[in-house]
Amino acid sequence: MGELGLLALIFVAMLSSTSSVVYVLRRARNQQPLFSLVQISHLNAFFSLLSLIVLAILFLTNQFTFAYVASHSNIALPTPFKLAAVWGGHQGSMLFWVMTLCCWSALIAVHKQRNSRYFQDVLWIMQLLIAAFSWFTLLGSNPFEYNAEFVVQGRDLNPMLQDIGLIFHPPLLYLGYIGFSTVLAFAFAALMQPHYDHRWVLLSQYWAVSAWVLLTIGIGIGSWWAYNELGWGGWWFWDPVENASLLPWLTGTALLHAMYAARTRKMLQLWALILALVTFSLSILGTFIVRSGVLTSVHAFAVDPGKGLALLGILSVVLIGSFGLLIMRSDQVVSERIESILSRSYFTLFAIGLLSVGCFTVFLGTFYPMVYELLGLGAISVGAPYFNTLFVPLSLITLIVMGLAPFLQWQRGIRGSWKTIVVLFTVSFLMGVAVYIPQVTSAKFIVAIAWGFGVWVMTSHLFMLGRGKKLSFMLFAHIGIAVGVIGALMNAQHSTQISIKLGPGIEVEWQGWTVDYVNTNWLIGNNYTAEQAVIRFNDQNGNTFEVYPERRYYPVRVMNMTEPAIRSFWYGDVYVTLGNRISDDFYAVKLQYNAYIFWIWGCGLLMIFGGIVSGVRALTRRYSLNKRGREVVQTTAI
Repeated sequence: MGELGLLALIFVAMLSSTSSVVYVLRRARNQQPLFSLVQISHLNAFFSLLSLIVLAILFLTNQFTFAYVASHSNIALPTPFKLAAVWGGHQGSMLFWVMTLCCWSALIAVHKQRNSRYFQDVLWIMQLLIAAFSWFTLLGSNPFEYNAEFVVQGRDLNPMLQDIGLIFHPPLLYLGYIGFSTVLAFAFAALMQPHYDHRWVLLSQYWAVSAWVLLTIGIGIGSWWAYNELGWGGWWFWDPVENASLLPWLTGTALLHAMYAARTRKMLQLWALILALVTFSLSILGTFIVRSGVLTSVHAFAVDPGKGLALLGILSVVLIGSFGLLIMRSDQVVSERIESILSRSYFTLFAIGLLSVGCFTVFLGTFYPMVYELLGLGAISVGAPYFNTLFVPLSLITLIVMGLAPFLQWQRGIRGSWKTIVVLFTVSFLMGVAVYIPQVTSAKFIVAIAWGFGVWVMTSHLFMLGRGKKLSFMLFAHIGIAVGVIGALMNAQHSTQISIKLGPGIEVEWQGWTVDYVNTNWLIGNNYTAEQAVIRFNDQNGNTFEVYPERRYYPVRVMNMTEPAIRSFWYGDVYVTLGNRISDDFYAVKLQYNAYIFWIWGCGLLMIFGGIVSGVRALTRRYSLNKRGREVVQTTAI
């Protein structure tokens, strides 16, 4: 069975590389292509999907004769986690990368203009990327290699990956990463034409929004998984692997702003091209961080240091080739001038600048320790204090800019009057502070400012909505960011925790609750055993609930894992972690109150919903453009 998957992967590598070479040779001679890359794209999608399905079948049927299956699965592993194991290791994740590239290419090949020279160039760029990653997977990361020794039982999947969130997190993250390859292909195919055409922005905006939404969902699920699974009670650790996903998200967000300006007002064309290149390059860099093991991370479960140089080689080719083409054709990239500082176009550029500064901040904090150590200067650590110190002021500045955005016109001036804006800002700011102060016993100045600015963003957008402005991506995304900034600062400044010794018959008072350790249960799972605590919370109003934190032992991996218990309220979570057993009946228990964590998840949901709205509108615009084009052709024929 494995031979079929390997053969399918070989077909993908051969088809993509051969078709790429033949196409570019005939194009250079101004000859008609021997074949359409549309069919090649569809064939590659079929064979790559077949290869991944075969690998999944090997996991589901416990084929431990294959080294990759034996390293990441076990007979007792539950079926959903066997599917997660398909992409849980280095080899499987790279096969999933190839499959995703092929499927994005096949989706582009469905377009009405798929046989035009421009779309053939787009598909050619996609085939080049498919060829690079399929050969990389085939020669250096083959998931269909046989085990050198006969084994009857696998090593099991890393217990940290045995969570429902990890079934969806890596695929969505990869769909987002690789989705930006389509924008790169559209952008630089436009530069390959005799005359640069800015309409590539309209054609690729749907793909850009789709990739951004998928990446946002992937990051959100990853954060939710870390919060629910790792037991430390946080939602973002500024870990190198977390930062690896944040880098293309920041530049991808900047790209959406640049594309919007380029589409509506033919502005920021060069910015859009540069950001298309940088975003996909950072996606490759993110894969390098996760899979090479060059940076230590609690998330880097599937590393293969020997493959890092090959990934860097692919990244170098993408950067050199793309930037080289951009430099050669930059004289044809002409944008309309920004006439006034007080305009939406200028504030869009300012927003791109803020996002770029944020990206550079994360990049520097992530890679500086590695470079410092490689130079033999010692080992240093850059942690949360560095990132928080820089991101808090950036976030507050961003809130001010977002609050003004609905009032600005593209070229110059504002909608309404300055008096209205000043009054609205003052009322909103005071309202935000007034909502915040009664919630806490000790107010924090920076949090009060965030509440004021956050409510200002919400009010300004809703005010313009009431004045007849349509629901838009901007409205949902900006309000989502405001909600997220408030939630993050509330969580950072007003969360509390204690570590105590608890056992049967022990009660403690904490955060207005009486905490009672009821008893301990012993559980046996498919591939683990567990100690489960039953802890009851009661308040003075008679409200009560129980939580069931666990401490699990996985015998195959010889690993202990904590499974925290969480009780959620709109204003925060009660988060309980069962630690080591101190004596026969007593355990170390950590009690945490995580303020406003729900607001952080709400931030992601609002942005995702806004992205979906934008994607639907972009798809509608593209359909209308195709329809008008067909009508013009029919009229000309008549």
